[in-house]
Amino acid sequence: MTFSLRSCSHSAHNASALTPDLCHHGNTRAVSQCMGNKMNGSVGPMRVLVTGGSGLVGRAIERVVKEESGEREEEEWIFLSSKDANLMSAEETRAVFERHRPTHVIHLAAMVGGLFRNMRQNLDFWRNNVFINDNVLQAAHDFDVVKVVSCLSTCIFPDKTTYPIDESMIHNGPPHETNFGYAYAKRMIDVQNRALFQQYGRRYTAVIPTNVFGPHDNYNIEDGHVLPGLIHKTYLAKKEGTPLQVWGSGRALRQFIYSLDLARLFLWVLREYDEVEPIILSVGEEDELSIKFAADAVVEALGFEGDVIYDTSKADGQFKKTASNAKLRKYLPDFKFTPFRAAIKETCDWFVANYDSARK
Repeated sequence: MTFSLRSCSHSAHNASALTPDLCHHGNTRAVSQCMGNKMNGSVGPMRVLVTGGSGLVGRAIERVVKEESGEREEEEWIFLSSKDANLMSAEETRAVFERHRPTHVIHLAAMVGGLFRNMRQNLDFWRNNVFINDNVLQAAHDFDVVKVVSCLSTCIFPDKTTYPIDESMIHNGPPHETNFGYAYAKRMIDVQNRALFQQYGRRYTAVIPTNVFGPHDNYNIEDGHVLPGLIHKTYLAKKEGTPLQVWGSGRALRQFIYSLDLARLFLWVLREYDEVEPIILSVGEEDELSIKFAADAVVEALGFEGDVIYDTSKADGQFKKTASNAKLRKYLPDFKFTPFRAAIKETCDWFVANYDSARK
């Protein structure tokens, strides 16, 4: 397999997508490979533009493309950085599409944050993500992009619902009040995809991953998601010889998916999945874990031997968001997810080895 990697000068893994604190970006990295092109009937060379290309999922996709994709023909991967465009600007978004002329897009760029940041900034999460998503999808349509795969989140589902949740339930009621701004903005991607299909026949779709974790995450304790925050806090508690304080009761339940597993599934969606309707990418319902179980796995992986204290004055957020992966299993009955403890160990090892440069 021939493989080439082009990149600009390397800056650190910016947590911001497009403006400070706005997305997962680093620098433009274009990856060219010999790849067979069977993606949704398109003919000739394929150029895949990845927004949010240096974040948690973007880095995982790049790694899988480089190391696991096998023999293909004439496929180029372009991983966008914050230096390439402010995707909240329609003009800059159009300019980057004009420059690269993609045939396919994986849209990961978003303003993202953990529970407590969402609670503080619902308006910012709503407005910034609506701007980003509309600009990317409209530019894709204007430049005749064959397929767009956008990234949603299970937090978009109604707060009051029956479990397990599935793809048909996205718009059945209001999301949880803690992050309604982000959730509604992400829901609108599905609305826009359906409208683009109805009016123009565009086959743009979206995936709905559960809680993603892995290398290149945002390990900020205040504003990051639960697992990277736990990893960073445990690392510091071990280093400083202090107790580990876990926010919340530890009883809340989550389905965690390793970023490299998600990356492999993203490539399948891009290449094979032909529905406009979204698809949940998740481990099974039986693999839903408590925050306490996750914290114990982090403690074990980092070799922390101190006291663990649960601060019940902090909110748990939604108690559970159990998602069904039945649709995924209909297509991929034999897909094997990385065991949780093994994935946690790999993630913790990466964080320790890259502590100075990791986003935090």
